[in-house]
Amino acid sequence: MGKSTFDLAMILMKWLPLWLVDKLLLILTWFILGNTHKYGIKRPSIGPLELKNRHGKTPVLDVGTLQKIRSGDITVVPGVKRFKGNSVELVDGETVDIDSVVLATGYRSNVPYWLQESELFAKNGFPNGWKGKNGLYASGFTRTGLAGVSADAIKISQDIAQVWKQDLNNKNRRLIMRRCI
Repeated sequence: MGKSTFDLAMILMKWLPLWLVDKLLLILTWFILGNTHKYGIKRPSIGPLELKNRHGKTPVLDVGTLQKIRSGDITVVPGVKRFKGNSVELVDGETVDIDSVVLATGYRSNVPYWLQESELFAKNGFPNGWKGKNGLYASGFTRTGLAGVSADAIKISQDIAQVWKQDLNNKNRRLIMRRCI
């Protein structure tokens, strides 16, 4: 319908609890998308907001891809056991000839692996807050989507402005003291 379900969720969260917004989103997506299970797409057992909060995963279903799945141009399979040349053996024992494979494996942050900043990021890949040591900030890891990124960006910009003002005041004090000496 041209509107983001996430935007709708953020508006509803102002007045309703998360669990109720999740239920409303599930009903809305069922109404709009129909039964996706018949195409091999399993829905999570929890709602999208709880999924984001608990596991940091954002459920995404591109409607163009869904149309290709419905038309049979793309086939969703339960899982691949092994590849055999131009075919795959599925976990259910079936062998399927393939043209290409798209793996939808999910997403997990690897920031703690390459950024050795133990104060800001936990081992699970999520930050302990939005501000670390020595001017290091984290934005976009809040598990709340674009609204969280926006909130983090505002906090970060306010913090940078405060640090800048303090630095400017300290420089002005030094200049005044130097002139007095």
